[in-house]
Amino acid sequence: MIELENICKTFRTDEVATLALDGIDLRIDDNEFVAIMGPSGCGKSTLLNILGLLDSPTSGNYRLSGTEVGRLTENDRARVRRGQIGFVFQSFNLIDELTVEENVELPLTYLKMPAAERKAKATAMLERMEIAHRAHHFPHQLSGGQQQRAAIARAVVASPKLILADEPTGNLDSKNGKEVMGLLNELHSDGTTIVMVTHNAHDAGYAGRTIEMFDGHIV
Repeated sequence: MIELENICKTFRTDEVATLALDGIDLRIDDNEFVAIMGPSGCGKSTLLNILGLLDSPTSGNYRLSGTEVGRLTENDRARVRRGQIGFVFQSFNLIDELTVEENVELPLTYLKMPAAERKAKATAMLERMEIAHRAHHFPHQLSGGQQQRAAIARAVVASPKLILADEPTGNLDSKNGKEVMGLLNELHSDGTTIVMVTHNAHDAGYAGRTIEMFDGHIV
């Protein structure tokens, strides 16, 4: 599913260049659950941003499902993101002005799905995440665990091939963290490919493979 060849990423500020990723080679197969670990500043989040087409590599090749996507235009990257990738963030990233149901429907709106079908899919996903009773509440009215359940529902409602999770339990207590990891594990069991950045060794234990990074390299 994912093939990276000699991926490098350099950030430039005035005359200073910082090499964040240095020659990353990586293959992730369909239906893998991969955890990426390493110290702060090692390049984990930069790698995840490139995998999610939120950023482009400075050099190297990135193929997703056999298609070279590393150098797509922003419009084309957005199209691939909406059709194939779901995101789960540490900070939930729900839109405060929208209800839980409206947040979950958003990816389907981007795909121009009819309203009745959007609502049915969002309701079904909220029921699966055991948060349907909060569908008409706003994010600030939810606990952290409920917000992350809503964020996961939004990430998977369009049936993406790939879920990218960046510290998905980082803002949760132990109980809610275990529940969220259980939900991600269920989605993996259903056939979804998951790549997760984490500092939490317990969370990494859910993955079938753990990748350690240091100073822009896979070690």
